[in-house]
Amino acid sequence: MFQGQLLAIYVHGPKGDDLRRVETAEVHAGRGIQGDRYCRKEGAGNPDQEITLVEMEAVEALALESGMKLDAVKIRRNLLTREVPLNHLVNREFQVGDIVLRGLRLCEPCDHLESLTVAGIKDGLRHRGGLRAQVVVGGALRAGDVVRPR
Repeated sequence: MFQGQLLAIYVHGPKGDDLRRVETAEVHAGRGIQGDRYCRKEGAGNPDQEITLVEMEAVEALALESGMKLDAVKIRRNLLTREVPLNHLVNREFQVGDIVLRGLRLCEPCDHLESLTVAGIKDGLRHRGGLRAQVVVGGALRAGDVVRPR
């Protein structure tokens, strides 16, 4: 059992733009975060693009172990959490405030992330690059929301 916190919400703008931080967001079941470029149209796209999450502990460990001190927004995930064991939420439902997510698969770092940040980030975040999730129940999302199992 855990109870964590949503530290920040990030939304992808047009391709090539940096993510922008927002304090609140509207989240739609089966689609994603309103205003995010990966928010799916009904019946289109891939569910594992709806929402991505990363643990603040992974960002901090990356800095401690390798000296790569990056602002969490550079990791390019939608939700930044603390005290949430994301790797254990694959194939499980969990709540972030009032919304319900289902973990689909780990969000391993890729070559694109490394090309946008620093050499070695792919290895530094291997198996702790976050989680891809599907929105089961939508609603309002706010920085500071509690994250807990369902």
